[in-house]
Amino acid sequence: MSTAEDFTQLPLLMWEKVFAKVKKAVVFMDDRCAEALHWSGGAAALLQAGARNVKQFSSFEACGENEPKAVFVVSTLLKGRTVDIIKDIILLSHFQYCVVFTAVPHSVHLFANNVSTEMEGFPVFEQFEEKLCEWMGNMNYTAEVMHSPVVFAHVSQQLIVASPFAHLFPLLPADLESINAKRPEKKRFGTLNDLDGHSLPVELQIEIKSLVSALNSMFEAAGMREESFAVGPMSRIIAGELANHNQAKNRRKTAPNKASIIFIDRTMDLTGAVGHHGDNLAEKILTVLDPLPGHVTDVQVDMLELTSVQRTPHSQNTVAPGCLAQNQSSSARLLWETMLTSKHKEALMEVRRHLVEAATKEKLPIKMSMGRVTPDQLCSYVKLFRSSWEALESHCGVLQLGLATAQTLRHPNLARWDSCLGFERLLLQALGDSDFPAVLRQLLPLMKPRGGEDSSSSGSRLGQDECGPDELILLLIYLYTLAEEAQDSADGGEEELEKLERELIGALTLVITQETELSPLLQSLTGCAAAEELTTERAHSAVGKMFETLRGLSHMRDHLKQLRSVYTASDGVHQASYRPFLRQILEEVFHPDRPECPDIEHMSGGLTDLLKTGFSMFMKVRRCDLKVCLCCTNLFRNYRVVVFFPSPVFSTTEITNKWVEIDKNK
Repeated sequence: MSTAEDFTQLPLLMWEKVFAKVKKAVVFMDDRCAEALHWSGGAAALLQAGARNVKQFSSFEACGENEPKAVFVVSTLLKGRTVDIIKDIILLSHFQYCVVFTAVPHSVHLFANNVSTEMEGFPVFEQFEEKLCEWMGNMNYTAEVMHSPVVFAHVSQQLIVASPFAHLFPLLPADLESINAKRPEKKRFGTLNDLDGHSLPVELQIEIKSLVSALNSMFEAAGMREESFAVGPMSRIIAGELANHNQAKNRRKTAPNKASIIFIDRTMDLTGAVGHHGDNLAEKILTVLDPLPGHVTDVQVDMLELTSVQRTPHSQNTVAPGCLAQNQSSSARLLWETMLTSKHKEALMEVRRHLVEAATKEKLPIKMSMGRVTPDQLCSYVKLFRSSWEALESHCGVLQLGLATAQTLRHPNLARWDSCLGFERLLLQALGDSDFPAVLRQLLPLMKPRGGEDSSSSGSRLGQDECGPDELILLLIYLYTLAEEAQDSADGGEEELEKLERELIGALTLVITQETELSPLLQSLTGCAAAEELTTERAHSAVGKMFETLRGLSHMRDHLKQLRSVYTASDGVHQASYRPFLRQILEEVFHPDRPECPDIEHMSGGLTDLLKTGFSMFMKVRRCDLKVCLCCTNLFRNYRVVVFFPSPVFSTTEITNKWVEIDKNK
């Protein structure tokens, strides 16, 4: 499997075992697995494989007497709440045949049950099969329990994501304190880089082992013999776990294809994750539109434009939402790739071109217009398809992407995007000339409650281009991740910073408590589902803890030797600018004249593995050379980095294409 197209089909390949079992069955699937399948055909793929119905994995679901077969697909361990839900569904139904797929391998189930030794067969799964038969009411009925790593989603040719692990976040200083608090004083760790996998909480170890097992399954299907590299404490642990994984060791002995895998902690560069400098259409769509319920990688697209339903305050739930995952149409897939990997203006032109071509193909009365692409223009093209059901069905994918673009361009939050971008540019310039407290103080005037004296005349909401609490929090993260780039503070700078932080905590607390409706971010931060539940004390405590985390984020690159900065100061000719961490990594990897980067740590095996792969023996001088490893592999031209944000995808594509062209010309 040596082509990019083959590699990106691996997530669908993981579902084949499930598809083989769903004939004449009702399928119950949890949200995480449903999201992974969403990008690989969705429920339609299960129905095409013979499933009778697809239902939510919930204790409130059940089947009738004429539905004797059930297939459960879950992303979790077969313990606790997961077992309770399966039991509830079975007891309310009349099943004679149950199949359970879990994305967690049997080895991790043994670990979760405190079994450290290898055991023959699959005793945990076999015991659960007996429970299934007991719940069905007849031990002669059929029950099967098996593992299938259905966690990856093929978002594009450039991107594979593991949405069930979206909550898995790199380690922070607060985590180090929590771990050390449970250890004897003499055995406490000095820094995050000193941590090993065994020192982590059991729940986190289970997550890491499950992720590593899923990665190994994907590499095995690809016939891949990987060299693993890591940047960051969490990445070191994950890469080390993969290097020592028993099945991975056996795979690497015989796999024909070489590849390099770079694990990077996202905390090495949260500036790029929260910043608004990305010139990418897909990033803006994913940021401003509401997420699809139960999903973290897709959004809701309002489909009313394609119907004759009148728009009212209650019409939003009348028509099912569209989405960005368009697997059936080759034209839609091509357009999505462009939206994901091209600059904003280029992507807008492509959206309009695809809509015009679709309308022309269906001989719809389209009025051509050139110049700037506007949301009204795109909507006028989309509405032409109302009159023809066949045309609408044929081009539904392109129409949904067109509507997503139009709704993003007219979304009120897009004005705030530009406002935040302006603030970020001002803060970047100030970082090179002032100490951190002086730069941070510039955020204080922005922290005004909604409906205050300086708000818009309506008094109910801020002006469209003003920052709300969500934007203020993002700006704080943006600044703190760049804190080390500021000028050194004079004596007493630490005290000044603490005093300023207390002012900011008070101001932000007031802003949050004045909100009439809590955004998902504020709900997560405060632990309150509604504004009525939120008290000043609770908000103040949450914001205080947030600032503790922010202080930790400001030191996440301190251990690096070369890649400590994501900031380029002004030189009098060019303005100060942000240097994406991922871009720097890729430049180090692909540039043939760069010396080896000490921050990219080689994690694959020991001396024996190095002898087999033919790398440098001078281990006292240098680690295994990543550039050699990349150039040795026949997957070089199809090299992909698994990331979770559109801007890094755009950056990755741009840099890899550049060096592939250079390689071709040699």
